[in-house]
Amino acid sequence: MGYHIRRFEPKDAAAMLAFSETLPEHDLLFLGRDLRHPRVIAAWVAAIDEGYIDSLIAEDGGTFVGTAALVRDPLSWSAHVGEIRLLVAPGKRGAGLGRDLLEGIYSIALERRLEKITAHMTPDQIGSVMLFESLGFRAEALLRDQVRDRAGNTHDVAILSHDIVRTAAPAR
Repeated sequence: MGYHIRRFEPKDAAAMLAFSETLPEHDLLFLGRDLRHPRVIAAWVAAIDEGYIDSLIAEDGGTFVGTAALVRDPLSWSAHVGEIRLLVAPGKRGAGLGRDLLEGIYSIALERRLEKITAHMTPDQIGSVMLFESLGFRAEALLRDQVRDRAGNTHDVAILSHDIVRTAAPAR
């Protein structure tokens, strides 16, 4: 396996920032905020503390190689829905790390008694789309020109969802 998965903790903020700086910008477009800014990481840590985010990290030899987060808003009309955010280092893709992180976050969604989970990604992230679909997610929406990269180019965002209520566990 070569990696260890655990909960993200406040002391991990600097390591998360270092990890995010190793990722291609295109991998970060679906997040809504640029993870390479310390203020965004600080807001993430605060949201974990407030109970709005559950987050896992994967580390290999002390270096972060992946992360998954379950974002929810218990005060919203959609308190029954969580959004999954998954990032895996390019050198670790295709080895099962993304699946392990996603399954860990799915377990947390079950613990939180969520009824539906969603994931956003650019449609050209074929590996991510295939991973989520293999675990029971299905395409729900395509938002054209939803995000703009630093060069000013727009990109579409695909939204996939998984109805937890209708399934007991992710499909394999």
